[in-house]
Amino acid sequence: MKHNSGTLVVDISGEKAENYEGVFQCTARNEHGTALSHNIAIRQSRSPLWSKEKIDPIVVQEGVSLVLQCQPPVGLPPPVIFWMDNNFQRLPQNSRVSQALNGDLYFSNVRKEDTRSDYICYARFPHTQTIQQKQPITVKVLNLDAINETMADFYNETDLFSEAPADDRKPTFLIPSGASSTQLVLRGQVLELECIAEGLPTPQVSWTKVGGDLPTKRTSFLHHQKTMSIVNVSESDAGEYRCSAKNQLGSAHHNIRVTVRAAPYWISGPPRNLVLAPRETGVLTCRASGTPKPSIAWSMNGIPVENSIDDDPSRRVEDDSVIFTEVQPGASAVYQCNVSNEYGYLLANAFVNVLSEPPRVLTKAEKVYQVIRHHRALMDCASFGSPVPKITWFKDGSSSTLDGEPYVIHDNGTLELHVAQALYSGKYTCVARNSLGTYENHVYLEVKDPTRIMRQPEYKVVQRGMSAVFECKVTHDPSLLPTMTWLKDNDELPDDERFIVDSDTLTIAEVTEGDEGIYTCIMNTTLDHDSASAELSVVEAEPTPAVVYERPDPPTDLELTDKKERSVQLTWTPGDENNSPIEKFLIQYEDSLHHRGHWHNLTEVAGTRTTANLPLSPYAHYTFRVLALNAVGLSRPSAPSRMYKTEAASPDENPTGVHGSGTEHNNLVISWKPLKGIQANGPMLKYKVMWRLKDVDTDWTSVVVANVSKFVVSGTPTFSPYELKVQAVNKHGSGPEPTVAHGHSGEDLPVAAPDNTQVLVLNSTLVEVHWDPVSLKSIRGHLRGYKVYYWRELSLHKHNPRHVEKQILDFSGNHTHGMVPGLKPSSHYSLNVRVYNGKGEGPPSPSQTFETPEGVPGIPSFLTVSDPGLDSLTLEWGPPKDQNGRLTGYTLTYQPAMTSRQVDIATQGWFIGLMCAIALLILILLIICFIQRNKGGKYPVKEKEDAHTDPEFQPMKDDDCTFGEYSDSEDQKPLKGSRTPSSGRTVKRGDSDDSLVDYSEGGGDGQFNEDGSFIGQYSGKSIGRDTVQGEGPESSEAPSPITTAMNSLNSFV
Repeated sequence: MKHNSGTLVVDISGEKAENYEGVFQCTARNEHGTALSHNIAIRQSRSPLWSKEKIDPIVVQEGVSLVLQCQPPVGLPPPVIFWMDNNFQRLPQNSRVSQALNGDLYFSNVRKEDTRSDYICYARFPHTQTIQQKQPITVKVLNLDAINETMADFYNETDLFSEAPADDRKPTFLIPSGASSTQLVLRGQVLELECIAEGLPTPQVSWTKVGGDLPTKRTSFLHHQKTMSIVNVSESDAGEYRCSAKNQLGSAHHNIRVTVRAAPYWISGPPRNLVLAPRETGVLTCRASGTPKPSIAWSMNGIPVENSIDDDPSRRVEDDSVIFTEVQPGASAVYQCNVSNEYGYLLANAFVNVLSEPPRVLTKAEKVYQVIRHHRALMDCASFGSPVPKITWFKDGSSSTLDGEPYVIHDNGTLELHVAQALYSGKYTCVARNSLGTYENHVYLEVKDPTRIMRQPEYKVVQRGMSAVFECKVTHDPSLLPTMTWLKDNDELPDDERFIVDSDTLTIAEVTEGDEGIYTCIMNTTLDHDSASAELSVVEAEPTPAVVYERPDPPTDLELTDKKERSVQLTWTPGDENNSPIEKFLIQYEDSLHHRGHWHNLTEVAGTRTTANLPLSPYAHYTFRVLALNAVGLSRPSAPSRMYKTEAASPDENPTGVHGSGTEHNNLVISWKPLKGIQANGPMLKYKVMWRLKDVDTDWTSVVVANVSKFVVSGTPTFSPYELKVQAVNKHGSGPEPTVAHGHSGEDLPVAAPDNTQVLVLNSTLVEVHWDPVSLKSIRGHLRGYKVYYWRELSLHKHNPRHVEKQILDFSGNHTHGMVPGLKPSSHYSLNVRVYNGKGEGPPSPSQTFETPEGVPGIPSFLTVSDPGLDSLTLEWGPPKDQNGRLTGYTLTYQPAMTSRQVDIATQGWFIGLMCAIALLILILLIICFIQRNKGGKYPVKEKEDAHTDPEFQPMKDDDCTFGEYSDSEDQKPLKGSRTPSSGRTVKRGDSDDSLVDYSEGGGDGQFNEDGSFIGQYSGKSIGRDTVQGEGPESSEAPSPITTAMNSLNSFV
């Protein structure tokens, strides 16, 4: 047994568990008596194996019924049965195939698809978590022809089944058997009734109660209506139940008579402990029932009362009660009541305590009861004492007892007020008295105002895509914290950002048909709640005339409520939106005490709200106004609210931006950002300035100054760290403890120069300077950086005067080296380094000199070309301005100009000559054109060629003297006309119906040269602006103008 515990632990690891099977009972005893526990039965869990068996295949005719038996081994507790196949998949069950309560698998009728070799019954033993498997069952379903063909080989072709195949038939019950049956169930348990029928087609099962109705809330149907289950059975469930199976051919019925029995159960609970004072009377009752009626046995300290050696004359047993009369001291004991029948038993312990005890009140002292006005109020006064104390109540120190209307005192001492009113609030005293003493306890009653919805949400009809706003304005007791909740159709609002919940409104933006429903606002406090609902209907948007959008009208009816020292609630009524929804309200205030006539922005709230809780500052005269804003703009301000004055108080904050620095080496200037007028919280605002040296254990030095922004402390050591504080003070007290700021007294010039200055020459124009840092003490201020002063003394190869113009490089921060670029090569330089702070520079370090090596010289100062000849020219140049060392020579490089690809062709002489030749040639051709036109006029073949032109040839035109295309000796084409017919038709060479002979004047004088060119005399009349007649032979050997021009151009190119 565990130490200080009633738990019995049995280690059975080395023994057989069945050795400990049996019934156990716990007994607890002390000097006041003995108590007994219920009987505890211990049995070993068992999960036996399935017995080895050989199961022959089952061959059945299609359509008949079939039962596959499981018959699992008996286990403790009983196993859970299920049917599966070889793949551990549950076999499908339906209205035709189902598992019975005993685990067997029933087929109302078999089909070909029921053929399989792996019907396996499994038994799962829940306590041991093991599963046992029955041998697989093979089922083969055959129709009549298949059976005869299959069995003929084994039975000498004898017809095994001579009967006709299974026909459709009306239902009959497989279980239960017979026309009726009975079943017993215990009260409080689950009643399971089962009916499985066979038939073809598959019958359907239904249930009724004969002469009554089924308890619908406690009834369920399982296994495709074949099992009816009723939970928590009571005596009213006894009676006759009928299951019916029906198909197209008929029906069958079975009646099951259910008998309900009851193990013993308490009627009014087990017997309760009894406390008696000496010579008091009391009764111990054990009231129970059961079917059949149970018997009651009484024991005292575990011993039957009739066998007790202590025959107490003050005690007698009457059926279910033990009566104590003038009980004597020392009669305390534990009594056991045992109620039993054939279905179970009840055991209860009741302690009868005989003692003398002065009264005590068990209710918590100074407890506060809060109740809503007009509701019932209950104030407890639980007490203990022996004899039982008498309770009386008093209010607010009055000597009159509270008895009678409106007060009711219950037997347990509780004081009740049927209807609480505000005047009933106060202090209540309950007094417990018995013969041994008196005890008082004080409690308090607070009657609160009820929560009420003053403006309920209204029914809304909103066009789709518009916004819907539900208002729910509530009043409640100011001391209770309210919580607003909105529901849609008695469920939570959708998780959609279109639903905007404010303190007293619900806004649904861009409503859709899915938003239709009942919306409920619920205002909860810790004591009560109120709710109201409204419906939203969404309709299609209708075309509307042009809408004029304007600024909203100003809000009206400003009202201040819930006035407190630091806050007030402002309520207003919105003005007309003027067709543009109000987006937000701007709340402004005027403080006529500090800034009369100036309005300041205080806060903004959403356009769906009409109230705002405004924070206030002490010592101000507030007036509020509200402006509405929509997409067009701000409305005019509302009329101001009534003035609300707040009382003065000590400052809530201290100045910010506290800073300390010095203007001289021996002072400290402490500055800060002063508080504004409304931040003062009261009159006579001043500042308490405090300072002390940092890291020195000294007291704070302080001074109170007027409402200024700085204070100068004189006589401070140079550049010393200080801790600073500035606290606001007014007539009503000081502000909060200020935070500590840090600063330094004034700076002075550094007194030391950097040591160990070194110069490292990197190249002809760059050096690196190194130095040791100056100690912080010698800097005497905030280190800003180091400056390098350097200057060029002289050039090493020129007799130039000394240059003393100094150059400066600034290295900000705590550097110890730096680069000096841009030096002149081959020069002599000097430099020094100085540290500087906010006050200025310190002394220079000892100057360091260095020389820069020679560098690359600069370009020659000039370069000229003179005396150019066919094979020579003269170059002259000047020395470079920056020699950067001693010159040792010059390098001359050159290259032919024509080899360069970077040539501007427009500046080349050959290109200019070519262009002039081409221009001259074009001029000559124009002159020839003019002479030719005046000489021969138009050709006599004009009329022919007007109608027979070739688009490939375009000769000279009359009006602009431009040239067309002439065929050469390789084209093998005759001369073509000069114009295109007005019809736009193109006459090809093969389509011509005349010859060149037709164009001659004599008809046969024309001649052709070797390449087919026409060389005869041209003559005839030309009709045009001029009529010119010319004649003369033209040799075919003469070149054409175009040929001449092209040859000339080719010669240039």
